[in-house]
Amino acid sequence: MICCPFFQEMSINCSLWQENSLSVKRFAFAKFSEVPGECFLLFTLILLMFLVSLTGNSLIALAICTSAALHTPMYFFLANLSLLEIGYTCSVIPKMLQSLVSEARGISREGCATQMFFFIFFGITECCLLAAMAFDRYMAICSPLHYATRMSRGVCAHLAIVSWGMGCIVGLGQTNFIFSLNFCGPCEIDHFFCDLPPVLALACGDTSQNEAAIFVAAVLCIFSPFLLIISSYVRILIAVLVMPSREGRHKALSICSSHLLVVTLFYGSTSATYLRPKSDHSPEVDKLLALFYTAVTSMLNPIIYSLRNKEVKAALRKTLSLKKVLIMNR
Repeated sequence: MICCPFFQEMSINCSLWQENSLSVKRFAFAKFSEVPGECFLLFTLILLMFLVSLTGNSLIALAICTSAALHTPMYFFLANLSLLEIGYTCSVIPKMLQSLVSEARGISREGCATQMFFFIFFGITECCLLAAMAFDRYMAICSPLHYATRMSRGVCAHLAIVSWGMGCIVGLGQTNFIFSLNFCGPCEIDHFFCDLPPVLALACGDTSQNEAAIFVAAVLCIFSPFLLIISSYVRILIAVLVMPSREGRHKALSICSSHLLVVTLFYGSTSATYLRPKSDHSPEVDKLLALFYTAVTSMLNPIIYSLRNKEVKAALRKTLSLKKVLIMNR
């Protein structure tokens, strides 16, 4: 089945999507819209956000890697965040774009599990990495004399490894737990990618344990890092308020403002999705929130960090200038 009227309408026959009545082997994503022309408009808008996100995050990661002035803990974590955003969007957006303008809305059980794993992997890693970035800002502002030793390369590498490791463990655990269930049908996922709640809604039998596991994972891996971020910024705010220099206060707040804005955008949408009671869930609202934290925030992050950071802007200009020189020399 497709969403745009200029394609031939096809009905989903669930016998095509499942091997037997007890185990669905293939799923299909729901329509985006029944309004003529709206799918093509959505495709154009999402494709534009996807390209901006890929370009912006790639440039930031490249600029940080190639600029010696940015080889500091703050920019090390920012480079990791940019790489995460690239993986995050690439795990979801291409299939979404395909579903918008073609009748290929189907996805195999294995493909759905793979997409879910990478989505959880990158999402949980980002939660942990944002907490590590907040801790780095706390150490820089509240303990500047010990910053170089306490935030050494080894410490930063360990924090990054733990973040990526947590994402991998939670992704494998949640994906395996859900896809060990049987799916009896219907075969249509009421979403535009294989997210946890809409896939779980298609499972047979009692799914209360899976729902509890999702909630526990959300509390531990979304809410707990968020508490660490809040704790870090409360201490930062206290330290900033007692600074005698107005210039020092402005510089400290300027350093933290970009990270705080990214945290607000990311945690606001994900918390509204995974920490709301099941009775409050609405497929339309969930789709809108998911689109926001998969496409919009990934596009905004490089813009936020580049516009509000002189060092990043200088490194980006240097990187772009070097690219122009290389192209001209060819």
